[in-house]
Amino acid sequence: MIGPVGAGKSSFFNSVNSIFRGHVATQAVAGSDATSVTTRYRTYTVKDEKCGKSPSLILCDSMGLEEKAGTGLDVEDVPKILDGHVPDRYQFNPTASIQPSTSRYLSSPSLKDKIHCVVFVLDACKVSILSDKMEEKLRQLRLKIRQHDVPQLVLITKVDELCRTVAEDIKNVYTSRAVEKQIHTAAARLGIPVSCVLPVKNYSFELELDDETDILILHAVQQILRMADLYFDDILVENEENTNKDVQLL
Repeated sequence: MIGPVGAGKSSFFNSVNSIFRGHVATQAVAGSDATSVTTRYRTYTVKDEKCGKSPSLILCDSMGLEEKAGTGLDVEDVPKILDGHVPDRYQFNPTASIQPSTSRYLSSPSLKDKIHCVVFVLDACKVSILSDKMEEKLRQLRLKIRQHDVPQLVLITKVDELCRTVAEDIKNVYTSRAVEKQIHTAAARLGIPVSCVLPVKNYSFELELDDETDILILHAVQQILRMADLYFDDILVENEENTNKDVQLL
């Protein structure tokens, strides 16, 4: 998960985790600050308390993006995260990207260490006012991610803060013109299809789970898993093509 400071990346994991646990839980450090609350790369496994098993889903949280150079997530760290070189709990250094000589650098990552889907997380209330510098940074990231053939999605969070009718009833999210406008704006600013922009509401102040909020969050998770499947399909096709080439050479 990648996004500006305060967009709701950690809160999204907490929301997904809460649904599977059956109660509101705060595992990832979340909150609002001028700088990123998340300073380390974290890989979180979702635990299903009802069956005592964990679904095959790991959500990876990254340091927030910031406009100024030398602050927030270093763009040059992202390809290394995608390729699986960055270990869990790695302490980000905004002024220097991780290098092969860095302690705990994963020099020979396996497929499970790599990223299978990138999720951009944006605050629905701030999509229209993203600075030119932030928009350019997001586009740079999209280009790097495309070069690694990793599928991409966008989540716009805090839709209840954007629209009063959605705040009153989360079921209004797909009929809200305000939300629809921000979905199209996010798609245009990042250069991504509208169908790949999903609205969500994270659990932030609630003490109990709500079915309608759960549905919106789980729909986003379902789309993320579908995009990850496309990544694995591409890997399978690539391996088959390499195998066929070997056969032809013989």
